[in-house]
Amino acid sequence: MIARLWSARTTKTQCTRYLEHFCQTVLPSLRTFHGYISSSVLIRSDDEAVEILVTTVWQSLEAIDAFAGADRETAVVASEARALLTDYDRRVRHYEVAQMDGLSFRQT
Repeated sequence: MIARLWSARTTKTQCTRYLEHFCQTVLPSLRTFHGYISSSVLIRSDDEAVEILVTTVWQSLEAIDAFAGADRETAVVASEARALLTDYDRRVRHYEVAQMDGLSFRQT
């Protein structure tokens, strides 16, 4: 399994709107891709801004390629989402899932 990590920044007001967008638009779209497993959205606030960290989990790099296209490290950010963000990563990071919920996936 592969985890795909992407982060963005926004205001507190726009964060609520981004979370709504994620639930109403992004999740239904992700669920249409073969090999999509799960996602999580984490937020961290300070006095003025909110950092958003999105992690999606996929069965394979091939599944990610079907979602992201030929350059799998390019962030996939819809125009509706971009309008809600003050800044966002243009590139994502991928990690092999070694353990999840105490289950080992990788031989050491």
